[in-house]
Amino acid sequence: MGTTTRSRRSRKNASAMKMVGALLALYREAAGYTQKSLGERFVVGEQQIASIEQGRRPLKPDLAEQLDELLETKGALSTALSRMPEVDLVPMWAEEYLDQEREAVAISWYESQVIPGLLQTEAYARAVFRSRVPVYDEDEIEQLVAARIERREVLHRRVPPMTSFVTWEAALRDRLGGRAVYVEQLRHLREYADLPGLTLQVLPLGRTSHAGLDGPFILLETPEHQRLAYTETHRGSQLIADPNEVAILNQKYAMLRTQALTIEDTRDLLDRLLGEQ
Repeated sequence: MGTTTRSRRSRKNASAMKMVGALLALYREAAGYTQKSLGERFVVGEQQIASIEQGRRPLKPDLAEQLDELLETKGALSTALSRMPEVDLVPMWAEEYLDQEREAVAISWYESQVIPGLLQTEAYARAVFRSRVPVYDEDEIEQLVAARIERREVLHRRVPPMTSFVTWEAALRDRLGGRAVYVEQLRHLREYADLPGLTLQVLPLGRTSHAGLDGPFILLETPEHQRLAYTETHRGSQLIADPNEVAILNQKYAMLRTQALTIEDTRDLLDRLLGEQ
């Protein structure tokens, strides 16, 4: 995740977002709403409506449908949203997850293939994106790396979220990017393992049971104490709000934590791996 400036990672569909935002402003004013009164109507706040209208924040599909109904726009906003150019590096569902991640009060993350994104170094993140098939061009890689590095700010908020990470040992031992990247990433993990409010556990190889065989997932708790889950596959991503599905993933995460090394044993493992370098 680096020092690349915000301007270098501008969204590829920024013009389309501004167009949708301008449509919302037009329909809002025609219906007699201010940004404040419309934000209060949907419990999203004046600032979020303003950000959407300025094209700085994406309009989400569910909110678009509700706005179409309230403003009597005959589906215009939903249609415009569905016809936006599919050239953005961050898909809509992932963008919605990132919005929630920035404000979360608790994050629980199980990862089996790579180091969790919030714990990646810039060089490691670059190696991850360079491994993609089909390949990204260098400009895309730098935009993605900068975005990932910026996400780490959530761990350094004045009041950071409570965060828990369980990572399969296979991801920990992989050497994406080469030896220097591997050693730097190990040191980074060891440093972050001592952050207040952050717990890191490694799920060791050789276990006879494994609660995470269906793949990685992330659990979030919002400031309103809503519990959400997020998953990714080769073909897309999904933000899950259904309480029953989120509860199942919570149960899996609780089991993974019991199957993983303790926090202290994880630190010892990192120290041993660093001592071997």
